[in-house]
Amino acid sequence: MRVALLAFRLMCLAWLWPVSSHYPSKRRHKEQHGENTKQKHGGRVDLKMKKQDSTKSLLIKSEQLLRIEDHDFAMRPGFGGSAIPVGIDVQVESIDSISEVNMDFTMTLYLRHYWQDGRLAFPSSSNKSRTFDARLVKKIWVPDVFFVHSKRSFIHDTTMENIMLRVFPDGNILYSVRITVTALCSMDFSSFPLDTQNCSLELESYAYNENDLMLYWKNGNDSLRTDEIVLSQFFVEDFQPSFGLAFYSSTGWYNRLNINFLLRRHIFFFMLQTYFPTMLMVMLSWVSFWIDRRAVPARVSLGITTVLTMSTIITGVSASMPQVSYVKAVDIYLWASFLFVFLSVIEYAAVNYFTTVEEMKRLRRAKIPNSFDATQAMAFDGCFHDNDIDLTSFTEVPSTPNTERNTQTRNSTVSGPTEGTRLRHKHPVLQHFSFIMSNSYMIDSYSRVIFPLAYLLFNIIYWSLYA
Repeated sequence: MRVALLAFRLMCLAWLWPVSSHYPSKRRHKEQHGENTKQKHGGRVDLKMKKQDSTKSLLIKSEQLLRIEDHDFAMRPGFGGSAIPVGIDVQVESIDSISEVNMDFTMTLYLRHYWQDGRLAFPSSSNKSRTFDARLVKKIWVPDVFFVHSKRSFIHDTTMENIMLRVFPDGNILYSVRITVTALCSMDFSSFPLDTQNCSLELESYAYNENDLMLYWKNGNDSLRTDEIVLSQFFVEDFQPSFGLAFYSSTGWYNRLNINFLLRRHIFFFMLQTYFPTMLMVMLSWVSFWIDRRAVPARVSLGITTVLTMSTIITGVSASMPQVSYVKAVDIYLWASFLFVFLSVIEYAAVNYFTTVEEMKRLRRAKIPNSFDATQAMAFDGCFHDNDIDLTSFTEVPSTPNTERNTQTRNSTVSGPTEGTRLRHKHPVLQHFSFIMSNSYMIDSYSRVIFPLAYLLFNIIYWSLYA
């Protein structure tokens, strides 16, 4: 019995011995690893440093694969030989703004370069390309393409720099950049706002002339692609790539690629803001032709109001335009309309003046004595009127033989001309003008027809020339 109990105890000890010996060794290994980590990192594990180390090791492997340290990438591929061809294609993402005042436009685009550099060729069993970001671009040669006549430009960097480098096993390279550029556009505003503008974005190598680098559109006319572009003031009618050469006296000839696009302006905005208000002001000035010519305050205030409103419209349009030295189409329309409004004010001044002259003549013919107070016969507009004068108080001049003789003498003078005299006839136009002057109310009657017809004729000629 004792032997069996002893054997059972020995079996239990033999079964428990590996477990108890395993945990201390594991704990000792953990403590030893923790002490080593604390000694290296000051008592804590720096995961960020470990992550950077792994990224660095991968980059070193890529550089070793492409043998970057074995070549001088400050020199272009094939230095000393023929010019290296660099293909370009562009995808226009958006046209952000077009400024008439600054004469420029802002465009966002994807610029892609294609060339071959045998120094970056690498062996590959699967013949697959490798893609890198901006960190490797800084260590190899890339074309130095810039935008001619650009004012500002930048490469997008959210969330990282928008640069992509793709290397193929045979050394072919694709280099893509997302850029926003603000460039000059020489605009002609002689037909503004019924105009079309032709703008272009020009690409060129900065350091390498045509003997070292040859720029070309990689796929011809298909090298320029655009997304659907919608602008507030323009229709984009056409995008067209073109090619040319640029000469600089100190450095020679350079290849230049052009992105040409045609813009046609929306007219509806200017119709609402400029043309319709101008038409209404001109037609409002015609209302004075139907107001009584004796209502001086009403007609003068209406004329001054329309003149000042036209001045405000002209000032507002000029403030939003560049100060060019030639006449624009909108200037012709505004100043012609201003002239119609101004002439309507002058028309009333003429009516008032001729009315005053006519009534003064009537008063002189009435033989008013010196003791008569002329101010009593004036209307509220400052003009004399026949019905305001009481002529019954004036005595009738008695007829005497002398007066009869004088009357006969005047009648004989007015009688038919004697033989040998020449008749003087008044010109029909002058006779008609004199008739209108003596009947000034007819000026308003003619103006009611002449002004609308003249303005209608002006609009027909204007819109047929510029629309």
